Amino acid sequence: MNIFYRFLLFGFLITGISINAQVKQQAIPRVDKMADMPKPFEIIDYYKLAHNFDTTVYDFNAKGKFWPLVWVDTSQKNYPQDVVGMYTAIGDVRQGPANNKGMFHEALATMGATLGATLVGIDKADQQHRNYVAMLKNYFNSETGWDIMMNNTCPEVALLGGGYGRDWWYDVYPNLLFYAIYDKYPNEPGFEEIARKIADKFYEADVILKGNYDYSYFDYGKMKPMKNNICSQPDAAAGHAWILYSAYKKFGDKKYLDGAASALSALESQTTNPTYELLMPFGAYLAARINAEQGKTYDLDKMLHWSFDGTPICREGWGVLVGNWNGYDISGIVGSTVDHGGYGFLMNTYDAAWPLVPMVRYNQSYANGIGKWMLNAANASRFFYPQYMPDEHEVIPDLADEGKNVIAYEGIIKKSNHDQYQKVEAPVAQGDGPLWVPGKNPQESQLSVYGSGHVGIFGSIIKKTNIEGILQLDLLATDFFHDRAYPSFLYYNPFNESKIITVNAQKGKKVDVYDIVSGTFVAKNISSAKVKLSAKNSAVLVMVPVKGKVSYSGSKMLINDVVVDYNFQKK
Repeated sequence: MNIFYRFLLFGFLITGISINAQVKQQAIPRVDKMADMPKPFEIIDYYKLAHNFDTTVYDFNAKGKFWPLVWVDTSQKNYPQDVVGMYTAIGDVRQGPANNKGMFHEALATMGATLGATLVGIDKADQQHRNYVAMLKNYFNSETGWDIMMNNTCPEVALLGGGYGRDWWYDVYPNLLFYAIYDKYPNEPGFEEIARKIADKFYEADVILKGNYDYSYFDYGKMKPMKNNICSQPDAAAGHAWILYSAYKKFGDKKYLDGAASALSALESQTTNPTYELLMPFGAYLAARINAEQGKTYDLDKMLHWSFDGTPICREGWGVLVGNWNGYDISGIVGSTVDHGGYGFLMNTYDAAWPLVPMVRYNQSYANGIGKWMLNAANASRFFYPQYMPDEHEVIPDLADEGKNVIAYEGIIKKSNHDQYQKVEAPVAQGDGPLWVPGKNPQESQLSVYGSGHVGIFGSIIKKTNIEGILQLDLLATDFFHDRAYPSFLYYNPFNESKIITVNAQKGKKVDVYDIVSGTFVAKNISSAKVKLSAKNSAVLVMVPVKGKVSYSGSKMLINDVVVDYNFQKK
């Protein structure tokens, strides 16, 4: 039963509502195993951390043993401009202006940092008299004929580290990063042409693959699927599909919609979990979105379970970690569930939130599951950072200040894979940097610049509420190329008793508030409202125009011709 009450307090109207879920929640079994309230509990300010990262790392005059972490690459590969390179890890001997002609830098780092900063409101197209957004064009490998964004600007440095032209996710993922950035900078010269070329390449590749993505990579120059000693990566289909659907929403060409559907069908057809690195959650997101927007019936549940469960065979155990290691809940981080007892990575954790949080807009039956996972992930992710992880659980506590409180360890592992750190008890904050160039990379290279740069994803999504333990998750922050939408937020109550949270409209505005979980208006004409969340339950609140015109189209409920609820259930 909904209990509605109004009263005047401190000069403004507050509206309260008790929400009892109407949309049946579907379980994510892996999430069910996580702590309701992880301990020790603290949600750090990821928004502030993202701003601090940008200010600290993009300082060409920074002082420190291994600083600055950025330099100018004058090789002008693929495009006639200098670009700013960024270290993958602190002190990596392969990088910097004096090594490999300054050409070895990775899109995962520079694009990730550009996107992360942009998501928290920093204009990277006009910063310090530099256009960091335009510089990303140099990763578009036109000189090799591949005509897609790649992890490096050229093959000369391809074998130094990271995947380039041989490891499919490394070739696909930079294109997702680029498209996300393109959505935020649609008028950047040259970006539309690049975006179309990428979509055309992926469309043509999908036609050639004919539903069979059982390959290690795809040669986008020769337009030929390839196998090598690296696992086959059928989840590359998720990356293809996400790009193609984004291109369809941007450009309106139906062939891109057809290509997205074809790639997503190829993913869905897998009989075993094809997860390899971090593309599978994009498949789950896209299944939910295409089902909602196009009336399809892709098996979202299967793809979502694949994203979490840790059941792939070739990339054994890859998924979301669950556990309490010596009193520390590490559940929610993403990586290997089996490597040395479990090895989660910061970048993978940040980037999983990008598709999985906005997915709830399109299928609110997973609101509880995603809300609980994000609570655990947001709590555990602070332990990657030296200032939040106790010294006895770090491999280099005496050297970690080199990260200046913005660079985190690359990973958290149960038992270190470094011989000299076997006595460090779980959870162990560490990184693989010294293993990339044995005997040459310093121990400080365990501090991950590339992963830390993605912090803006969390920073744009997560906000605290008045109740410690209940987060406000912004469902539009990383929902790129979405249709017109009103501000939408997920709130999950992990407690065994109901809690009252305060929600606010944009400053200076009044709104009606609609909850797509209960399928009801919970407040009208308010600037601030109190909402009662029942125990272990969620609300997805949409701030809609006051007295907006409600209409229906199939399963969609619209207000002023904008879809608010894709799965409206008439009572």
